Amino acid sequence: MIGKLRGKVDAIGESHLILDVQGVGYEVLASSRTLRNLKTGDEASLTIDTHVREDAIKLYGFTSEVERTWFRTLQGIQGVGAKVALAVLGTLAPQDLANAIALGNWQAVEETMGVGKKLAQRIVIELKDKAPGLSVAGLNIPAGAGLRPDTRSIVGNAPAEAISALTNLGYQPMQASQAVAVAMQELGDGADVAKLIRRGLKELAR
Repeated sequence: MIGKLRGKVDAIGESHLILDVQGVGYEVLASSRTLRNLKTGDEASLTIDTHVREDAIKLYGFTSEVERTWFRTLQGIQGVGAKVALAVLGTLAPQDLANAIALGNWQAVEETMGVGKKLAQRIVIELKDKAPGLSVAGLNIPAGAGLRPDTRSIVGNAPAEAISALTNLGYQPMQASQAVAVAMQELGDGADVAKLIRRGLKELAR
């Protein structure tokens, strides 16, 4: 199985790109968000999810491991195939999707083309317990940084640091994630860790 490709972007289509890897052109399906951030001639490194079927081999490309994890997780929902999962990730970045799920904001998911109200609600409900872990997955910090193993992650990422601090205080990861999502919605993406923690604690005290 192909897990990663690095090469030069040879062409970009409506839903795919051609990645030239040492003279071999790979057709890689990608979200609209990923395609918008690439230009012909760019050097690109993509995490790949390989789907093998009797009649075809399809490669799906992502800019991060956490995005690929969301892609796989979304397909565990009834009614969500690869095409819909890719469309969701084209509408919402991984952190935005995690926040929407934590807040129960199915309307944000419904903005995806091909996703109706019932499917959006199903996605939010069924993934609610998984959102905290997925929102900070794939990041690393040095050993000995004093964080709990299940919340390591998170240097340079204010929302994730706030989630870690709240879990260290004894709150469940899902509770912490929901509280920080509310704080971010109110304070904005530029809020620092201390403000997010204070607002998160206020939310948790309700």
